[in-house]
Amino acid sequence: MSDRALVGDREGTEERTDDDRAVGGGLGRLGDLRMVPIAVAAWAASVAGTAGQPVLVGVAAAAGALLVIVGAARRLLLVVAAGLVIIAITAAGALHDHRLRSGPVAELTAAEAVVELEVRTVADPRRGDSGPGGDYLTVRATTVTVAGRGEHWRVEAPVLLIASGPALVELERWPVGTVLRVGARLRSPDPGDDLAAIARVRGSVTVAAEPDAGLALVERVRAGLRAAVGERTDEQRALVPALVLGDTSGITPELEEDFVRTGLTHLTAVSGANLTLLLAFLLLLARWCGVRGWWLRGVGLLGVIIFVALCRTEPSVLRAAAMGLVALAALGSGSRIKGLRNLAVAVVVLILIDPYLGRSAGFALSVLASGGIIAWASSWAAVLHRWLPKIIAESVTVPLAAHLATLPVVTALSGTVSVVGIVANALAGPFVGPATVFGFAAAGLSLLHPWPAVLAGFGAAWSAQPILWVAHWGAGFPGAAWPWPGHPVALVLLAAAGLGAAWLMPRLLARRWLALPAALIMAVGFVRPPVQPGWPPADAALVACDVGQGDGLVVPVGGDQAVVVDAGPDPRLIDGCLDQLGIRGVPLLILSHFHADHVDGLAGVFDGRPVGEVWVGPLPAPAAQAAAVQRWAADHGVRLRTPGVGERVAVGGTAWQVIGPVAVPSPVLGDDEGESSAENDASLALIATLAPSPGRDRGLRILFTGDLEPAGQRAVLGTGVDLTVDVVKVPHHGSSRQDREFLAATQARVAVASAGRDNDYGHPAPRTVALLESLGMTVLATNERGSIAITATGELGAVVSR
Repeated sequence: MSDRALVGDREGTEERTDDDRAVGGGLGRLGDLRMVPIAVAAWAASVAGTAGQPVLVGVAAAAGALLVIVGAARRLLLVVAAGLVIIAITAAGALHDHRLRSGPVAELTAAEAVVELEVRTVADPRRGDSGPGGDYLTVRATTVTVAGRGEHWRVEAPVLLIASGPALVELERWPVGTVLRVGARLRSPDPGDDLAAIARVRGSVTVAAEPDAGLALVERVRAGLRAAVGERTDEQRALVPALVLGDTSGITPELEEDFVRTGLTHLTAVSGANLTLLLAFLLLLARWCGVRGWWLRGVGLLGVIIFVALCRTEPSVLRAAAMGLVALAALGSGSRIKGLRNLAVAVVVLILIDPYLGRSAGFALSVLASGGIIAWASSWAAVLHRWLPKIIAESVTVPLAAHLATLPVVTALSGTVSVVGIVANALAGPFVGPATVFGFAAAGLSLLHPWPAVLAGFGAAWSAQPILWVAHWGAGFPGAAWPWPGHPVALVLLAAAGLGAAWLMPRLLARRWLALPAALIMAVGFVRPPVQPGWPPADAALVACDVGQGDGLVVPVGGDQAVVVDAGPDPRLIDGCLDQLGIRGVPLLILSHFHADHVDGLAGVFDGRPVGEVWVGPLPAPAAQAAAVQRWAADHGVRLRTPGVGERVAVGGTAWQVIGPVAVPSPVLGDDEGESSAENDASLALIATLAPSPGRDRGLRILFTGDLEPAGQRAVLGTGVDLTVDVVKVPHHGSSRQDREFLAATQARVAVASAGRDNDYGHPAPRTVALLESLGMTVLATNERGSIAITATGELGAVVSR
């Protein structure tokens, strides 16, 4: 947005600063961008310093010292500065990490102790994805006191509370700032997390103290906004608080998916782009009302204060405020070079204060969105204003610039590229500012009287409604989002493509006759998504879907029908895989056991597909997930039963034989995670034998093993059943707990391990891979290849991966 729109001291869209005169919206003369490489160095140092790995910390510090020495010897101040920043931030990160990993909380966490905590909540509770296993809740908090192992401490440490069942209801009802007493089992967080512990809540939750007066007032205003839109539609009630406050508690998984597919998800996050959109519209409105000069700046400052107060002074909100102010200042001054320099300074300062920001996806989104707005939005708006009204041009280009800049990070998080995102952001952009401003007005007016708040809420809801229409419309296209790998090379290519699109954007926006063909080309992409050559293979005998850390296996049985073995942890992933394979019906769904990574994707299998029958393992544990699966089957009128060992059925041309579990073990009492070896050994084990295909004397045989561990594997082997197969699904995602004799008895030529990319368990374990290869098997893993298809043609079959 140009300075003429924000301040109004100069007129005419043709006036441009020196660094805006470059063709195509580039940076023109480079100017002073020396802070940018220093900011990049600071970011890298923060990642190294907080990794919790002394070797990496030492390497980073040594690299910084080397830069200082070389820079001083050659009198290169930029190199010296970069080295000093690396040393300082690496040290700050290592100190932060040491503080989290030492002390009483760290010692209790290492022992996975059961403790009594008194904690103060610091963020809104967030529900996890609903699935057959039920909901769970996470709440960030700071400890006040910790009692365990017969001792008591007063200590402040950041923890993440996880609750389900009755504790979920209790935690969800109390506002931020409440001091709670809970019993919990402590677990270690992932390396690099800014947490001292993860606390799994056990038992009841009691209130020790309510929030202070300031937080209580903020909660009253936030509740006033929710009440102001309480009479609107469900989606409007969910979206307005998300746009205004970043409160996504009402966003349903379906709506969230539509926003991800259309590249609009950044609108619901508390980010620098979010604040920039608000302030840009607020200042434009103030200018229309005749506000000028310092009074206009006062309006902007007031907007920031209101934003921070209502969104609370959480680190993410303060980070967003800093990024938004930098972007807004750059838009107001008309100098992109100065804006990028100031953004780089803000990055260094923020990372120095909190080194863990370098590991935050939200921080990356804020920085990139602000950078995109600074670098591109003003010049794009000036070009677009040649044939569109200024307010529309500016409303379109700000979110458009943010979308292109954040594309690699969003793709890394979602695994897809939103092809429709450019158009969706352009169409939705003009409505973001009004919806946000009306929403803030409704929140403030709720303190005076509910009637004016409801009126403003009506404006916010119906300003948000076009955004919902755009999200649903865009997500409805088959090619709205294209799968994209998340490895570094692919993301670098995507970033390069985004920069190329940004370079071309002014040329397209300036000429209507170019914009129309470009829109038509994009429309073809929406309607017809790209197809990987050879995927899916027409004669697939087995497909191991890439469903993350879980099992999702498909055996086509003719036409558009398939038997599905386990549903993985995420409905979207198994549903997407079945869609790619053209599966329209599931005559038999087999759930080997009730762990979340096998059953939580159940809704995806049922999405638009009739299911004939559901087989489940014999041990109904974890109890909550077993009960949820039973309810799901009953709600859909589907028969659910446990087959007996030795049972044989034929589905299409495929014969199925149940070979385990041989005995139903008793679950380990007191395991609050429901992940005992007993439950794994209760997994259904089956052999599928396909009808013979051309080129083969017999049908392909596949062994499905669920999560059987060595005891369960030996029990199946002891029955004397013929385990000879062509393909074995490696038990328990390829964990290190395997029985060599069991695997050797399969004589399989191919072993398929279903595991998530970069999973915390190290699946498939190197020792298991080595064992399988020593037995003459070719090992294929979904965490490396994505979805894997094995065909039944030829003597050994062929493998195709996606």
